[in-house]
Amino acid sequence: MTGRYSGDIPINGPLIGFTGLHCASVFGISEIAASLVRHQNHDFNKRDFLGMTPLIWAAICGQQGVAELLLDQNTIDPEKPDRFFRRTALSWGAEKGHEGIVRLLLGRAPTRPEGMDGWWAKTPQVLNMVLGRKHVNPNRPDKYGQTPVLLAAEEGHERVVQLLLRRKDVKGDVADGYDRTPLLCASGKGHEGVVKLLLEREEVSIDVVDKSGHTPLLSAAEHGSVGVMELLLGRKNINPNMRGKVGQTPLSLASRNGHDGLVKLLLGLEDANPDMADNDGRTPLSWAAEMGHDGVVKLLLGLEGVNPDMSDNYGRTPFSWAAAMGRCTVVELLLGQGVKPDIPDNNGRTPFSWAAGNGNAGVVKLLLGREEVNPDMPDINGRIPLALAAWMGHDGVVKLLLEREGANPDMRDTFGRTPLLLAAERGHEGVVMLLLGRGNVNPDLPNDGGITPLSPAASNGRSGVVELLLGREDVNPNMPNNTGQTPLLGAAAMGHSRVVELLLERKDIDPNMPDNNGCTPLGEAAYRGRSRVVKLLLEREDVDPNLPDNAGRTPLRFAAASGCDAVVKLLLEREDVDPDIPDKKGMTPFSMASKNRHKAVVKLLQARKSANPNTT
Repeated sequence: MTGRYSGDIPINGPLIGFTGLHCASVFGISEIAASLVRHQNHDFNKRDFLGMTPLIWAAICGQQGVAELLLDQNTIDPEKPDRFFRRTALSWGAEKGHEGIVRLLLGRAPTRPEGMDGWWAKTPQVLNMVLGRKHVNPNRPDKYGQTPVLLAAEEGHERVVQLLLRRKDVKGDVADGYDRTPLLCASGKGHEGVVKLLLEREEVSIDVVDKSGHTPLLSAAEHGSVGVMELLLGRKNINPNMRGKVGQTPLSLASRNGHDGLVKLLLGLEDANPDMADNDGRTPLSWAAEMGHDGVVKLLLGLEGVNPDMSDNYGRTPFSWAAAMGRCTVVELLLGQGVKPDIPDNNGRTPFSWAAGNGNAGVVKLLLGREEVNPDMPDINGRIPLALAAWMGHDGVVKLLLEREGANPDMRDTFGRTPLLLAAERGHEGVVMLLLGRGNVNPDLPNDGGITPLSPAASNGRSGVVELLLGREDVNPNMPNNTGQTPLLGAAAMGHSRVVELLLERKDIDPNMPDNNGCTPLGEAAYRGRSRVVKLLLEREDVDPNLPDNAGRTPLRFAAASGCDAVVKLLLEREDVDPDIPDKKGMTPFSMASKNRHKAVVKLLQARKSANPNTT
């Protein structure tokens, strides 16, 4: 039992209530079933651990012989549903496509008396009582509103649908809880035979819309069944431009899904509009171009009057979508049609920008040789294609762009960021190597915040990039940003010990350089409890462990206040550490540890002979 609602069934647990009759019904053992039904006081309608009756199991498994035996019992209730789906034996038999089961159960469904529609609709139980046995309602919905004919139609069981529709009292257009009718379900699955049967019924509507905005026509277009589409279009007054919930037409859906045959069929209709856009302004050509459906693109471009440069609500053309997705064949088709290849979208991004940013080297190669394409056109944030490719780590595209004459690797965006800074920030070592290989690149060019490429690489722990940058003599390892933070301080704060090691290997590094608040790399590492970094810094004799920040707080004062005993222990191992330096409020490391009840830190400080517990 799999499907849309299979999650409603508990599959674990003991086989409570699963009797011999249930077992015989599952496996179709008629002899055992016949022996069991002869026992008096047997409950033929008992549900098992899955909420199924023996008759329902026989219907599910197509065991017609057992089903006949059960239906011959006076106490059998063929209308008793299962516990979870609230589905009857007829519904289960219809969904599974068991024609014999369905015919058998329909034999228990009385034909509606002529001229008594109102009476039958209101009180079918009266007729059941007169005949002395329970009957089957062929239109009974399950928990989700699905009738037997809908279940059979969705699964494509043509013979079962035919059996059901032969009865005049079977309603062929009842929608389920999602407003899906049998026709809509069959159309969406491409069940041509079932669709034909349903369309023969006058009450079946072709214009029904489910809760997701789909109609039979739209569902058929999405599935791609030409046969189903031809049947639906054969109905009178059908609108081939019918829109879905987000404004998509059948042609739009067929184009998006690459159904060439269906697109050809729809384009052959006189009133089909190939340029009709959905709610996002996307045309069928736009969707086909994005998805790379070459055949559909050819069909649409072959139509007179189709606008290949039509922009959507985001300012993007079909060419922009094709370039962004790396659809080289579609790009060539559109270029052959004479499209404008450099139209920017609402964010200022051109098709070339999208291709570079997404790493589509094939499209980049195609466009680089065209005079009308500007490979350095910035978007609204000032990012050129090279910057976008560097930011996303597309080595191949970066190489292509750097090889062209006139490439400027130092071009900054609106925020002052260079391609090198963007690549360094994200740790793209290959791109960094390519950029550093250019003789005209400035590896220390800061952005508007004073941040150089080394700074974010250090703060983000990009050790490979840091090593590459430090290999350049023109990189200043002490360059602070606008807040005074150096690469070493940033790496220390984030606990990137390998980066700290690399920075400390530079002879010109200043390990005591504070930020604008006076905090040193050691102070920041101590404050955040970065014990490995603290250890590395304290191993250097030129690191001053007593340097306070602007508020007079020393590294030991930070560690003691936060209760980081591992850092406190490392600091106290340095003989030149003064444990009694008060901050500007007069608070010493000992008083802060005592105040915050860090007993382990208090004990460590008391062990130092120079510690003065009376200091406030």
